[in-house]
Amino acid sequence: MTQGLMPKVSIIMGSTSDLPVMSGAAEILNQLEIPFEMNALSAHRTPDEVEKFAKGAHGRGIKVIIAAAGMAAHLPGVIAAMTPIPVIGVPIKASLEGWDSILAILQMPPGIPVATVALNGSRNSAILAAQMIATGDEALMAKLIAFKDELKNKIVEANNELAQVKYPFKTN
Repeated sequence: MTQGLMPKVSIIMGSTSDLPVMSGAAEILNQLEIPFEMNALSAHRTPDEVEKFAKGAHGRGIKVIIAAAGMAAHLPGVIAAMTPIPVIGVPIKASLEGWDSILAILQMPPGIPVATVALNGSRNSAILAAQMIATGDEALMAKLIAFKDELKNKIVEANNELAQVKYPFKTN
């Protein structure tokens, strides 16, 4: 743990059973050197703690909240209702092929937006959080540009490798 840094992103999950999915967000934030915190809070089992967290996040310097939940998936919306900070929802595939969590996070009422990424899309949630923060941070923007270039280079390399694959009727 890095001492002295204040978190800019808060990763919240409904339970630690979401950690295998949400570790992808932590890996991206860590790679981009964005200080973050991770906590488990439940909209249904710990509503008082969720309220305390959501109402206090802005005052603690949090810039973006990534909230993951499966099944009824109310956590991202409940947090969004109580904070001015952008909330990114990560639906977790826990039941009903994940459709319950996708729809619960996606269908928010007017005035309570939650940016929703793909099912189990924690890596994209972290990239989106970084992009939000980078609008006011040129050093982070440079890291994101390099990150995106690296993604492009991986595809170029993959195509070079595919060019070496031979089949009698393959034309390239």
